[in-house]
Amino acid sequence: MSKYCFGVDVGGTTVKLGLFRTDGDLLDKWEIPTVTAEEGKAILPDIAKSILQKMEERRMEREDVIGVGIGVPGPVDSEGTIYRAVNLGWGVFNIKKELQTLLNMPVEAGNDANVAALGEVWQGGARGYEHVVMVTLGTGVGGGIIMGGRILPGAMGAAGEIGHINVNDEETIPCNCGNCGCMEQYVSATGVVRLAKQKLAESGRESVLRGTEVTAKDVWDAVKDGDLLAMEVAEEFGWYLGRTLGTIANVVNPEIFVIGGGVSKAGSILIDYIQKNFQKYAFKGCRGALFTLARLGNDAGIYGAAKMLID
Repeated sequence: MSKYCFGVDVGGTTVKLGLFRTDGDLLDKWEIPTVTAEEGKAILPDIAKSILQKMEERRMEREDVIGVGIGVPGPVDSEGTIYRAVNLGWGVFNIKKELQTLLNMPVEAGNDANVAALGEVWQGGARGYEHVVMVTLGTGVGGGIIMGGRILPGAMGAAGEIGHINVNDEETIPCNCGNCGCMEQYVSATGVVRLAKQKLAESGRESVLRGTEVTAKDVWDAVKDGDLLAMEVAEEFGWYLGRTLGTIANVVNPEIFVIGGGVSKAGSILIDYIQKNFQKYAFKGCRGALFTLARLGNDAGIYGAAKMLID
């Protein structure tokens, strides 16, 4: 008889939910609003209500469901305690225990980037590998580390915050985290735009980017078209990210890096710029790491959340 589980990915605007068979088949997915008012006190009750409604709709019994996995935007330790999620208004509390009480079924919880990495290992770009680092290039830069097929959360669930590795001691503008010179400031979508604007201001070189409201997509489209100024931006992007991933490889020695997030839609050209710098800075024994693009897109979080129950 088939067994089922639910995967939940909590974002600042919406909560994504998925119903899975334990063999990995995604049977249904939907979204509900993330209600962050009053310190986000309605978020977990809304999730529980939505899951129970889905079970009623599909005439599922409690014994058919092995549990619920949930990924959230903040550090979560191995016991399910979150240490603040600013975007949700949450302080420190045990998500796992609270959602278990609401649902009366097993719950596993993790950081959203780590959970997305687990999803890519289970059914995505890193399928078949057990030692994986995922890099998420969006408005910010996130990361997830999978070792031996399992999430490496760290002492307080903050492992994998690779976007906040310092890569520029000369930086004077603070990152969103409060520090200066974080990798996120150069290789995120906003970081790529910032690099492009700097190049445009410093150089008189002709470019299709000049005189436009530049986006990260515009930069990578221009790179593909051979725009020399855009290619300089790509070189700088690749230097920051490739060098940093070389350092990360020296610490955790992954088999493969998975590049995801909105910026990754630029495609394999990203990997060309990252990989040549990675090879310069990685220790010889770590240079064999492969690079691939994420495949699950916005569904990686629900896949990884469900997988936490199946492990």
